[in-house]
Amino acid sequence: MQKEDLFESEDFRRCADFHGHICPGLSIGYRAAKVGMDSLKEKRALDEEIVAIVENNACGTDAVQVLTGCTFGKGNFIFKDHGKQAFTFMGRNTGQGVRVALKPDALKPDDRHHELMDKIREGSATKDEQEEFQTIHLQRAKEILGKTAGDLFTIQWVNTGLPPKAKIEPSIPCDRCGEPTMASRLVPKNTQKLCKDCASEGRRS
Repeated sequence: MQKEDLFESEDFRRCADFHGHICPGLSIGYRAAKVGMDSLKEKRALDEEIVAIVENNACGTDAVQVLTGCTFGKGNFIFKDHGKQAFTFMGRNTGQGVRVALKPDALKPDDRHHELMDKIREGSATKDEQEEFQTIHLQRAKEILGKTAGDLFTIQWVNTGLPPKAKIEPSIPCDRCGEPTMASRLVPKNTQKLCKDCASEGRRS
């Protein structure tokens, strides 16, 4: 597909609607999820058929959730705080996995884009600068959609082992704050069983 086809496609629009706006990060996650799902020859998960491991908590992860059907609530969306634009997709039925990682030279640096982004974050951007930023931001998002998968990503088959399916277990009140907590998440401390917040003194009753 050409980049304009992807930009106007229904599934990209669904990702944008879920995320709230279009940006380069969303395009990266969209392309990564497409590559992963196509490589595995899988369809969107209704339950836990697919597992997605994301190594950042940035914009692209929203596209991954929309396209793969992997979510925190199902337990098949796993976040590793590595700060990398890298995404691993695994199929439970086949046991296959593929890691899709952004190449170092995939995106050409744009000093003006970063300069305007900094001004917007600082709240010092003028109206004209805000409009200029949005124009560049949108163009870079479109450029990512137009690149080949090989230009964007390093794609590797992996065999890291599938994580266990989501565990459902009863909750037990924390002995300090009284809030129901998954039994396996309680921390023994002296003679009490505490939630992690209370055990770390993060919560004062």
